Amino acid sequence: MQLTWLGHSGFRLEIENAVILIDPWLSGNPVFPEERRDEALDGATHVLLTHGHGDHSGDTLAIARQKGIPVAGIYDLVNSWTTHHGIEGIGFNKGGTVDLGGAQVTMVNASHSSSLDGADGPIYAGHESGYMIAGEGHVIYVSGDTDIMADMGWMGEYHQPDIGILCAGGHFTMDMRRAAFAARRYFDFKTVIPCHYRTFPLLEQSAEALIEGLPGVRVIEPEVMKAIRL
Repeated sequence: MQLTWLGHSGFRLEIENAVILIDPWLSGNPVFPEERRDEALDGATHVLLTHGHGDHSGDTLAIARQKGIPVAGIYDLVNSWTTHHGIEGIGFNKGGTVDLGGAQVTMVNASHSSSLDGADGPIYAGHESGYMIAGEGHVIYVSGDTDIMADMGWMGEYHQPDIGILCAGGHFTMDMRRAAFAARRYFDFKTVIPCHYRTFPLLEQSAEALIEGLPGVRVIEPEVMKAIRL
């Protein structure tokens, strides 16, 4: 299994028979090297979207059309796109599980917001979400944009993820200290990878507080377009 950070909250996950692009915001992403776009998309089989905000969904339609691959995510948004934009979609909802190339992907709750930019202001884009992705002997928790929430208690107990991909940049989501608290209290991660940080000066630039808050846990500060084997 291989994971590659695309910057911000974007990841390329190679798992089972799938190459899943999670929140692949590439165009206009200040930390993603545009000249490596084709490399990032090579062999992609699915797009998995946590919510509608442009720093997560911005390239989704373009990628789905270019690669001819389905977008999986919250039913309201995916159904709207399949109806009005002619893409293939896998719309589901919280508690639902779909098979993406052999990986079992379950949608779970997140605490944030979700909208698209419209001419007259924000447009409803369905609910925000996170995911539990099971495959190759691992369960990965992709938090999506969220704060700490009590739901993490049952989510950790029921799904027992050993890898956490946690938003941790602060201001819009949990910061590093809050992410560390959530990981300690609700989960038993062996590996934690922070995201939604370093993109802008407004966000946290270092995972030091996360590392200090999780003794005994392998915390990996990802590097853009550098593969991590898990």
